[in-house]
Amino acid sequence: MMPRFVVLVHNHPVLHWDFMLEEGATLRTWRLEQPPDASPQIAAEPLAAHRLEYLDYEGPVSGGRGEVSQYDCGDYTAIERTSNRVEVRLAGGKLSGRAIVEREHQSTGWSFYFLTE
Repeated sequence: MMPRFVVLVHNHPVLHWDFMLEEGATLRTWRLEQPPDASPQIAAEPLAAHRLEYLDYEGPVSGGRGEVSQYDCGDYTAIERTSNRVEVRLAGGKLSGRAIVEREHQSTGWSFYFLTE
C-alpha cells in the first residue's frame, strides 16, 4: 500500500493550507501560505507531526483552533528525502505531479514547489 498525503484548508489563526505526508505512524506537516498549486514557490513552515486521523478528517480542531476541510488527498511516491529536502510524486484529485519542500540555503525558511507533469 502506498503512503498517503492530504492538504487541509485550515482557518486558524489565519487562513493557510497544511501539506501532510504519511510517514510511518504520523503525518509530516508543513503550513503553506497559499494553496499548493497557486504559485511556483510558496513559503512553507514545518509543523509538529500530526496524527494519521487527519488523512480522513474534516471539522473542528481541538482546543478552539478553527476548522479544517480537505483541499486534496491521494497517494504519493517518495523521490528524495533528506533533512533539508523532501521530493514526492503526488497522485491526488487536484494535485498530480511533483511536490518539493526544501529548506532555503543557509536559512531556517522553507519553500514549497509544485510541478505538474
